[in-house]
Amino acid sequence: MTRSLGSIIKELRLGQGWSQDDLADKLNKNFGASVNKGMISKWENELVDPRLEIVRYIARLFNVSLDFLLGLENKEEVETIAAHHDGEEFTEEELKEIEAFKAFVKSKRNRGE
Repeated sequence: MTRSLGSIIKELRLGQGWSQDDLADKLNKNFGASVNKGMISKWENELVDPRLEIVRYIARLFNVSLDFLLGLENKEEVETIAAHHDGEEFTEEELKEIEAFKAFVKSKRNRGE
């Protein structure tokens, strides 16, 4: 079953422990977007879809692919992360990917999957 864009955005947001206001603030500050809590609520409740430009910002913010956001790719099949790194240094981008994956795993746990 394909998940909706709105449900995936909500899953990622909750995985980070963010409110809809938090997500709006991050999109606005990091990308110069102009979104608010009401818009995010409409996306998550599948009343409207965000503009493509905003979808790209969301993908960058959560460090996921557009395919993942659109429900075309299962992140579990794409990425595996070790629980420890034996002192290995990670780039800032790699750390963001690790954090995004952690949020994804936590959101699944919260849903009981």
